Amino acid sequence: MSENSNAQRAASRPRTGRTGRNPAKSADDALLLREQLCFALYSTMLAMNKVYRAALRDLGVTYPQYLVLLVLWENDALTVSQIGELLFLDSATLTPLLKRMEALGLIERVRGRTDERQVVVSLTDQGRKLKKVARAVPEKVSCNSGCTPAELADLRGRLVALRGRLFGQGEAVG
Repeated sequence: MSENSNAQRAASRPRTGRTGRNPAKSADDALLLREQLCFALYSTMLAMNKVYRAALRDLGVTYPQYLVLLVLWENDALTVSQIGELLFLDSATLTPLLKRMEALGLIERVRGRTDERQVVVSLTDQGRKLKKVARAVPEKVSCNSGCTPAELADLRGRLVALRGRLFGQGEAVG
């Protein structure tokens, strides 16, 4: 049996209670893979990436490039720092991504007029035109999820709240 099949089987076993764990379980049960929230999120993201890879094929961009396009379609002409803040990416990760997008003709990067340390990223005409093709992506992803729009909205809200709480904890442990 494949490693992926085992992981899917383990991740889909029934849970009990609000926390997903039976209080009568031992402390070692908390170390079971199927009990890990991080693994549930990680394995779901792997599946989501697969869905997005197929949905983005017509655009000719990767998922991280799509995220940059989403940000710029909403607010064009942002600094690298602003894009990084919105996408939770540091400039060391974002800069090579932006260079590839510039080579594809989707964006242009120019030094700031008042502060040359800043780099302003703007869409090109080609980048703007992709928005029309991208309108089909959310529907493709939604259909693949098998969830209702209300379920997806609820899940998204819960994940955003969890992200906020986790970032609010900073480096705290325990």
